[in-house]
Amino acid sequence: MARQLSRSGVVAIVAAISPYRDIWDEVRREHEGSFVEVFVECPLAVLVRRDPKGLYAKALKGDIQGFTGVSDPYEPPVTPEITVHTDREDVQESVATILEWLGRQVLIKPLKRRGDAPIVSP
Repeated sequence: MARQLSRSGVVAIVAAISPYRDIWDEVRREHEGSFVEVFVECPLAVLVRRDPKGLYAKALKGDIQGFTGVSDPYEPPVTPEITVHTDREDVQESVATILEWLGRQVLIKPLKRRGDAPIVSP
């Protein structure tokens, strides 16, 4: 769906998760428009602490098999265009990092700042 939207000049934001680099490399190759990979990096210990359902804890105890990043592999991207570090940044800082990068690449209008919060120009 994102590919079809992109062909029509529509910006599509896809929150897709794949633990394998080759899948993302394939998606990047097949995409016809601008492709921006955002790596939302977070250490396992922080994921465990944040997990409201306790799934990481269960996977670490062996109660859940095939859990990505625990008993199944996770291959982080090698050269994402943008990386945000959610263990060291709050949501607003991560959003600002993404919007500023997109503005510098002229994929969105350059940002103006209002206090500490970036805003997209109208």
